[in-house]
Amino acid sequence: MTDTHAIAGIPMQWVGPVRVSGNVATTETQVPLATYESPLWPSVGRGAKVSMLADQGIVATLVDERMTRSVLLDATDANTAYTAARAIGSRIEELREVVRGCSRFAELIGIRHEITGHLLFVRFEFSTGDAAGHNMATLASDALLGHLLRTVPGISYGSISGNYCTDKKATAINGLLGRGKNVVTELLVPRAVLEARLHTTAAKIAELNLRKNLLGTLLAGGIRSANAHYANMLLGFYLATGQDAANIVEGSQGVTTAEDRDGDLYFSCTLPNLIVGTVGNGKSLAFVETNLTRLGCRADRAPGENARRLAVIAAATVLCGELSLLAAQTNPGELMRAHVQLERDNKTAKVGV
Repeated sequence: MTDTHAIAGIPMQWVGPVRVSGNVATTETQVPLATYESPLWPSVGRGAKVSMLADQGIVATLVDERMTRSVLLDATDANTAYTAARAIGSRIEELREVVRGCSRFAELIGIRHEITGHLLFVRFEFSTGDAAGHNMATLASDALLGHLLRTVPGISYGSISGNYCTDKKATAINGLLGRGKNVVTELLVPRAVLEARLHTTAAKIAELNLRKNLLGTLLAGGIRSANAHYANMLLGFYLATGQDAANIVEGSQGVTTAEDRDGDLYFSCTLPNLIVGTVGNGKSLAFVETNLTRLGCRADRAPGENARRLAVIAAATVLCGELSLLAAQTNPGELMRAHVQLERDNKTAKVGV
């Protein structure tokens, strides 16, 4: 008989340490990555070594955080939808009380809407403490939806989710308005470190970033995104820390910036949709508990602080891998040689889990 509760084992290694500073955390920590793509470990590790050679390391600035859920309302006509939208927007304090009545940690922080024909899409934005907040936002939206249907004339139920949130899909709205944690990471790499550790120059990386990440993505029709491989680092980090891995879809929408500053490299990764939490589904697994504790995300802090710490460490991990890959791609043949050698070595290597 098939065991429906079996656990899939994914190879995991700790890499680093990574040096992180900024408005949330100042720390030096190794980071866990669970992946079948074994060359990712030394690649992120190379970026982490570079971070340790910078005085401030990777400066991670958390600029915003919100979890969203959109509901769909059916109005009799567009004017009724417009009247309802104005009424909903004017009653935010009343709606905040509705949310407080169904959750200890969810807080309604914003409301946006869109009208198409007679349909009204309402996007609720919440703070959700240390949880990523999917279920919390849905529960709160369900309560809000019931309240609106009882108190706003001319509207009826459409759906608890109208895809204007938007969850686990690549869209412009998340990049514009944010969903999850919005984190900007920055690293200034001295010329000598570029040459010794990454075997490249600031000019080469800046030019490649322009041509590949910006122009190449533009030609491909990318949506609010210009990066090499954020998804690789996010998936490895998400699986190791008990996150909903499907959120790498919007999480990998981000922009890499690279500038040659008199031979030094200014390198930045902006992630506006970083969805992570330290409580909730997946966090009770023993290995997740161990990993979160080792990352310093199980400390006794104010609600939300552990999740913010996890977010900036995740974002710093993304920068490490992004920098390492772009450096490799400035040199003909380096990427493929590394993959062939590292994957061959890992076929017989014992993987730490």
